[in-house]
Amino acid sequence: MSLDAFLQHAKLHHIGAVVADLDAASATYVNLGFGQPEMIEIPEQGIRAAFFSLGRGSIELLQPVDPDGAIGKFMAKRGEGFHHVAYQVDDLVATLAELESRGIELIDHTPRRGAHGLHIAFLHPRSANGVLVELVQEPEH
Repeated sequence: MSLDAFLQHAKLHHIGAVVADLDAASATYVNLGFGQPEMIEIPEQGIRAAFFSLGRGSIELLQPVDPDGAIGKFMAKRGEGFHHVAYQVDDLVATLAELESRGIELIDHTPRRGAHGLHIAFLHPRSANGVLVELVQEPEH
């Protein structure tokens, strides 16, 4: 897939925010009218997460449970707040190859497993004006 095709077909999948207390933050979002979240733990990433459906996308709240994990380090350095924006792509491997060929700095050169069995990869914020970008491909059923 060309980068142009990626840009034409990519869809906003979710936005992620880091929180210190997932239960308290989730209660705030419920109080704002977002409905009940799906709560999950992702031990290999050292996080607990809450997903709130929001139209065609979702909001992902992330609480670090491992201070040495990526989210734990983020929390220690920057505190709570916006963490990443995720876009859904049809072919993650091809998209990563195309982006890398265009000089985009990748954090993940190959997809890894994320929440809900998604295939994910991150682009370095230096390549996206300071924003951490996650690319997501839905698993094949």
